[in-house]
Amino acid sequence: MGARREGREAAVQFLYQRDLNTGANAETVAEFWDLRPAAKRVRDFGMAIAEGVLAHQAAIDEQIRLAASNYDLHRIAAVDRNILRIAVFEMLFCPEVPPVVSINEAIEIAKRFGSDESGRFVNGVLDRIRSGLNRPARAAQTPTD
Repeated sequence: MGARREGREAAVQFLYQRDLNTGANAETVAEFWDLRPAAKRVRDFGMAIAEGVLAHQAAIDEQIRLAASNYDLHRIAAVDRNILRIAVFEMLFCPEVPPVVSINEAIEIAKRFGSDESGRFVNGVLDRIRSGLNRPARAAQTPTD
């Protein structure tokens, strides 16, 4: 498994833990990495994703609410909700990652960690969000784009 996939999986696990333990603080971040050892590249990438999600969570959650109009955000399974948050963060705030890469990664992680229906659910929500983006689906953007 590549470092970026492993970093995304670690970010899902961290955000899931934080979602269920609302009093999480810096100490729990250290505890998380004690329980989930990883190479420095994986840790750095995973935490950058997790911190980005936390910094933009209100905007990310609003996109999910709009795309999953038949679901209340808190009623979406916690694993699926945090997988969605990571993919939406990448689609909105990481122009160097093509949206289809974020979607494909999210689907694969959902299949691994979610329920039997998670992959299809995540795909449907993210495809709705992707269709509203003002950027190419299959190409990364550079600062000059």
